[in-house]
Amino acid sequence: MRKSKGVTEKGGNWFIDYRLPGGRRKREKIGPSKKLAETILRKRKIEIAEGKYLDIKKEQRICFREFADIYARDYGKNKKSWATTDIHYLKRLTPFFGDKCLHEITPQMVQRYQSERRGQKTYKGRLPSPAYINRELACLKCMFRLAIEWDYAKENPVKKIKMEKENNERLRFLTKDELKSLWDCSDEGFKPALMLAVNTGMRLNEMQYLKWQDVDLLRGIITLRVTKNGKTRRVPMNRTVQETLSVLPHDNSEGYVFCKKDGNPYNFRSPFLRARKKACIKDFKFHDLRHTAASYFVMKGIDLNTVREILGHKTLEMTLRYAHLSPEHKARAVCVLDEEMDTFWTHRPNIVEVPSKAESRNSLESR
Repeated sequence: MRKSKGVTEKGGNWFIDYRLPGGRRKREKIGPSKKLAETILRKRKIEIAEGKYLDIKKEQRICFREFADIYARDYGKNKKSWATTDIHYLKRLTPFFGDKCLHEITPQMVQRYQSERRGQKTYKGRLPSPAYINRELACLKCMFRLAIEWDYAKENPVKKIKMEKENNERLRFLTKDELKSLWDCSDEGFKPALMLAVNTGMRLNEMQYLKWQDVDLLRGIITLRVTKNGKTRRVPMNRTVQETLSVLPHDNSEGYVFCKKDGNPYNFRSPFLRARKKACIKDFKFHDLRHTAASYFVMKGIDLNTVREILGHKTLEMTLRYAHLSPEHKARAVCVLDEEMDTFWTHRPNIVEVPSKAESRNSLESR
């Protein structure tokens, strides 16, 4: 190790060492040039003497609103679902944090935002759900993670925030009668998407951005490249899915499986809402079709780990949330024991009835 006043060489690189106003020590890695290190050290000392030195550089020059634009440009363009998710979260986050510099946003400020959001009503007049608030905080957390990677910030204030407690035990899935009614009330253009959702458990965005080049009808495999966790997943097709997709028009292998006439992805929201309304099905969302698929997988005896792989969950614990079993199915399950163990207690002992007081008295008088 070579060392001179304020300049140190270690491992082929030169470091400068100086004191900030207030006495805090600062060390910077410069590179292989000693001359450059000495020059930068003199510059730092001049900046400190003139009161122009800023320990926080980029993050003092950029506010949240400006970084939100950078986030949308450099991160959102690579996320197919960004336009329908994070863009809505930014509309909530920007008015609150917009004029603050990134380094000025503290955990206390994030906590205050969280508290205020609990009491803010949506455009429908309802309070936001804990899950929705958590998605906004997750978006904010992701922004700061990238800000640190891109040298716009040094700390992530959202890391210290406790998320809202969510109720993920939603038990809503379609019975066979409801599923038939929804199918009968669906537009012809929506039926293939409905069939695919129920038979594979694919998410809305996974279906919306599915391309023909990722559909192997011969091998019966769908390769999902646009997934929630960003990892490629392969979903097997049953015969129903293969036959349905095989009759759909697909002139361009790079085109979307479900697309409009202009080639853009098909929007499932409107036809789904129309079919749901005609079928008079209440308290049911498009994502519940995924619940429906998972429920029928489990009710047909598919083991949870296989269901986890099909649905693309990272952990088995996540799959347990979707493994809802109907009361009728549970009742049939316990009835299996009747059939299996019937030999043990087929011949039940006769139950001796205890005579009433009047009968006992009459019996004694007759004696």
